[in-house]
Formats: sequence, structure tokens, C-alpha cells
Amino acid sequence: MRDAMRWTRRRAVLAVSSVAAMFIGLGIALPMAAQAAEGCEVNYAVQQEWHGGFTADVSVTNLGDAIDGWALSWTFPSGQQVTQAWNATVAASGAQVTATDAGYNASIASGSSVTFGFNGSWSGANTDPSDFALNGVACTGAIGEPTDPPTTTPPPTGDTDAMAVIEAMQPGWNLGNSLDAVGDDETAWGNPRITKALIENIADQGFNSIRIPVTWDNHQGSAPDYAIDPAYLDRVEEVVDWALAEDLYVLINIHHDSWIWAADMQTNHDEVLTRYNTIWTALADRFRDASPKLLFESINEPQFNNVDDTTAYALLDELNVSFHQIVRDSGGGNADRVLVLPTLHTNAEQERLDALTDTIDALDDPNLAATVHYYGFWPFSVNVAGYTEYNAEVEQDVIDNFDRVHNEFVANGVPVLIGEWGLLGFDQHTGTIEQGEKLKFFEFVGHYAREKNLTLQVWDNGQHFDRTAFEWQDPELFAIMEANRTSRSSTASSDQVFVERAGTITDETLTLNLNGNTFEGLRHGGTALTEGTDYTVSGDQLTITASAITALVGSQEYGVNADLHADFSQGAPWRISVVSYDAPVVQDASGTADEFVVPTQFNGDQLATMEAVYTDGSGNAGPQDWTSYKEFSYTFEPDYDAGAITLKSNFFAEVTDGKEVSLTFHFWSGETLSYTVTKSGNSVTGAAG
Repeated sequence: MRDAMRWTRRRAVLAVSSVAAMFIGLGIALPMAAQAAEGCEVNYAVQQEWHGGFTADVSVTNLGDAIDGWALSWTFPSGQQVTQAWNATVAASGAQVTATDAGYNASIASGSSVTFGFNGSWSGANTDPSDFALNGVACTGAIGEPTDPPTTTPPPTGDTDAMAVIEAMQPGWNLGNSLDAVGDDETAWGNPRITKALIENIADQGFNSIRIPVTWDNHQGSAPDYAIDPAYLDRVEEVVDWALAEDLYVLINIHHDSWIWAADMQTNHDEVLTRYNTIWTALADRFRDASPKLLFESINEPQFNNVDDTTAYALLDELNVSFHQIVRDSGGGNADRVLVLPTLHTNAEQERLDALTDTIDALDDPNLAATVHYYGFWPFSVNVAGYTEYNAEVEQDVIDNFDRVHNEFVANGVPVLIGEWGLLGFDQHTGTIEQGEKLKFFEFVGHYAREKNLTLQVWDNGQHFDRTAFEWQDPELFAIMEANRTSRSSTASSDQVFVERAGTITDETLTLNLNGNTFEGLRHGGTALTEGTDYTVSGDQLTITASAITALVGSQEYGVNADLHADFSQGAPWRISVVSYDAPVVQDASGTADEFVVPTQFNGDQLATMEAVYTDGSGNAGPQDWTSYKEFSYTFEPDYDAGAITLKSNFFAEVTDGKEVSLTFHFWSGETLSYTVTKSGNSVTGAAG
């Protein structure tokens, strides 16, 4: 089929056409907040083409003033039809087509672009369209006079509607591990210096808000003044201004200071309060007349050393009340700026929520919002205790947390910002949780947050969006998050089908999690597989036939032989990797407890988890000895390129000297391997079997 496929073709369209009347014919009204573009350029690219079908991407660049709400129209010269679209709503009347924004990508700043894509069908020819119009104005590549004066929708002022502000911040992104880094400057934790281009690219990804965590400790003078370094405050203001210029809502805070020095408030009360008040006094003064799209968060993840919860609630209440008074008393735009208050530890336990409600009720200020963080059901979030899969228990934890927060705050008129969310295992790396299981978690969190009217700001410490290349490290993850802004994506019981080289190839069945969508087809790249021959669907059961798998695996090189994609009526497609493997093999070894390497022939398989118990039956070995299943990456780590499983010093630090430990390596194919290790001082010996 490769010879029958045509790969990416791109065409920059600089064409003249007046098609305003077409909107009426299609029954489509231009967005009320939009104005006609002064100039635009369209890049239409057929990414893949096969007999009777194709996939295209369309990039629209706004060359004039910023617009809020867009509709792009064109005519297919060969009568092609759009069958499925993403990042836009597409309607057609014959060969005339109009794509309108998906809501979250309605704004296009001057010089910025928005991209959408679609699958289409063709017969006879698939000629590229050449004439495009944006909001009724031809895309010629030139800049003309605007047909209407630019309009914007400012956030509420005067009688600010906090609920509307927080809702408008969805979705949001965290500029993590930059200005919050503990060290000399914003590069101390490995991220590059923040650039205006980064902020522009975040806005281009469809985010409506940015949380800019700031740690002040290294940039605050000594007693008694605790003055903020003016250059650092200028730098914070510069980044804030870049974000506001991109029409983003912006949140700034006091970040890691919460555990560096504020946690000692009980024993060092006056110093902590003075330092805290000094920071907020400086920020309130600096941003007194800033856009109402700037929000303040009192403190990140508040925690207090060596106190009980009752005392901790009182200390946090004191900080929140002081913060509120300083900001409100400074006047100007701060008189009704939306202020964000956290729960203790920013978690959603009921007692934490109740304590924050007491503070909010006492302040009696309609322009307050609550914030919590959510990193999922802990064993799944770090891959420990055998929680390798997204299951009903993991999902129920999402429901329970979001229900509590909604019922406590949103149902009573207080908006909620999930100021950070993700998975804790990402602190090691994003591969600690298997890809498909990770995607199912992100899909449901995005969906249920919308159900409960909670605004999400994803935590990104540099592992998600590349801050110099301006690309997503994991496009599948972003596709799920992007689709979740307006719809649900369908998933499946797995994103992998393992085919043993030494075995007989058979049919393979996966259970589809349709999430309200309908299954539309299975494809390999741009080639559609044939239902009935290559696969069958019965209810939620998708079966890939043995004959199709045989063709896909070819000579069965170890590893992924083919990536299939299941397409659905809405949302992101679901990838299914067809993997050839044989049973892995481990070898005897000797080494040290600093880092013990188990030589491993993975043979195409992938490690899911590891168990560790003492051979004499005396109990579980290693950290977290309440479970035999150890934490992925913290205690062990596979290296597929090097052919090794590394047992880390964290594991041996809690292994009894001289006692043999039985390990069981569990692989995603279902294979298991046994191995024993014995630590003697800093020396370790290991044996297979």
C-alpha cells in the first residue's frame, strides 16, 4: 500500500475570493465578538492520502489585528467531503466548506496562527483548494483595512464575577521550575531562561491562563526590612506583562517559600509573617493598576512544621487574612482583583475544605476563589503496590476528590482552580506510568473537571512542552488534553497488542471505552483497514484478525512493528501498537548497592513492575514494605537500549544485610522472571531463576 499513498504536501495559499454570502447559505453566523481579519494567510497541507481518503492540516495565520472568533471558508475544486474534523467545527453545503473555531482556540493574536485538521473523502481527483476567506475577508497574504474596529471582551471590572473569571481561565498551564526554582536565578533547576516567544507559543496552544509560580527566598533581603530585590521584581513583572499581552489570565504567588521558611511559622511567627507581608505589600504596590486578568494566590501548598491540624488551620487562616487585607487596602485594581486561597497542603480532604470555607465565609468577599492540587490516586500516580493500570479504584479517586471540591465550593458560589494537576511519577520521568494508562487518566480528569466546573492548570516543570523548540514532548498526551476542552476521547483496555515470535499468531481483542462516541474505523497510518477482513467490532469489542496481525508484524523484528489508530466520532484517535516479543532473559551479576545492574535481554517486551520479598518468608523487602510491589523508577529502572534493569540505592538502603531477596519482574506481555539478590555491606550478588 505504500506506493498507493502520497505523503505530506504543503501549499501556502495567497488567494482572492469573496465568500461572505456563503456563511448565510450554510446557516453559519460569524462569532459576534469577531471582526473581519485585515489580512491572512492559509497553509493547506495534505498529510496523507490513500485511495478514496485523505488527512489534511490547515494553518491560518492572522496578519492583521487580533481577532476573537473565526470562521474559515473555502470551496473544494474536486468535490471532496470532510468526514471528521478536530480543533474546529466543519459544515459543508456541496463543495462549499466552513470551519469555525472550537471555542478554546477562538482568539488569534496578530501574527499568530491557529491549526485544525480533518479527514476527508475524494473520488476522481483530490485537488487542493486555492481560495480561502477568514471571517469573510480573502486570504491574500496582504494587510488591508479592517472592516470593523477591533473589539475585545475584557474581564469583569467594578463588580468582578469571580466565577466567570475562573471559568475563563480554562484550560491553564504552569510555568513550573523557572521563577520558582530555588537558587541564583530561574535557570537553577535546569530550565532555560523564560522568553517572550515561549509565552506566545503557550497562548498559541489554546491555553487561556498561565500560573507563574515564584519563589522569593533567594531574592529577599535580611531583617528587619526583608526587601525584595528590585531587579527580580522587575523580571517577574516582565514575564507577567508578556503573558497579559497575549491575552492570558495570569496567576502569581509565593511558591516554595511555603516549605523553605513559612513552614516554621509556629516557632518563628513574627519573622515569617513579616517576610510574607513584605512580599505581598511589594506585589500589591507593583501590580496595583495591572489588568484584572492578573490574579494573586496567597501561598503555594501551605504546610507547617510540628503542629497538629487545628493549629495549622489557624496559621493558614492568619496568612490568608493578612494577604487579603494587604491587597484590598492597596486600592486601585486590587480592590476587586480575584484572589485565590489554598487549602492546607492544597489537598481536598473534607476537613481541609471545611477550614478554608470558614476563612472565605469570614472574609465575606465575592471575589475569592479556592484552589486545590490533584495528582491522582497515589499508588497509581507513582506506580507502586501493583497499580500499573488505570482502573475503577483510580477513577473513583478522581470522582471523590472533584465531587467534594464541587460540593464544598462551586455549589455555593465559590469558584475552584485546580492549580496543579498531573501524576507524581512524572517527578522521575513521564515514562513511570505506561503510556495508555497515563492517557486514560488524563482523559477522565479533563472530562470530570468540566462536569464539575473546575478549572485545570496542568503542571509542567519542563517535561511536557519544550521551552526552546516549542513542541510537545508527548503529542499524544497533548492531543487528549486538547480534545478534552470540548469533548471526550475514546480509549481501549490497552494501547498494546503483544505477539510472541515463538508462538502462533491469533486474533487479538481489545475492549473499547467509547465514552459516548462511536467507533468509525481502524487505520495503519493513512491506510484504512477493512472491517470484516482485518478487524471486527461487536459492541465494545474490537478484534484484530490473525491475518491482519501477520501482515503487520512482517518479519517480526523485536519491538513495535506497527502502530494502528482507532478513529471515533469525537476526540483524539487511540493508538494500538503491535509488538513482537519473546520471553525476556536475565543473567547473573555482581555489583554494588549504589547501583546494581541486572543484565537483561528484553526481546521486545517492556517492564511493568517489580516485586521484592525476603526468600525466607519474613516479609516484603525494600522501601514501602507494606507492599511487595516496589515503586517504579525510585527503586528500579529498565534501560531498554542498554539491556539492563537497574536496582537503585533507594532500594538497597532498606534491604537487610545478608538476607536473600527474591525479585519477580512483571512484563506487559504477561511474562514474569525470577531473580535473587543478596546485599553484603555495599556488595551485591544476583542470580537468575
